[in-house]
Amino acid sequence: MKQLTEKQAIMFAKSNIWKKWNNEQIVRFQLFQRKLCMDFSRFHQALEKVLNRSVYTHELGLNYDGIIKEYLGINPEPTLDEIINLIPKEKRLIINI
Repeated sequence: MKQLTEKQAIMFAKSNIWKKWNNEQIVRFQLFQRKLCMDFSRFHQALEKVLNRSVYTHELGLNYDGIIKEYLGINPEPTLDEIINLIPKEKRLIINI
């Protein structure tokens, strides 16, 4: 897929074309772009709908390739433990009730 430049991504976002797209179209486009081309919240919402699970924001920063592989059907959905373990141990704060 052709990568948009920063200027093109900004122009695309401002065009609001993506607002007419369904969840699958949004994910198929934005997931493979290096630059954010739409509101992050809309992309995040679409990603959760398409993957049919909660997608934690730290996953996007620490396991983006894994999310792509999950979307493509190469990797299974990660377990909650796998998602938590993406966070370095020294930065985790787990409350046990």
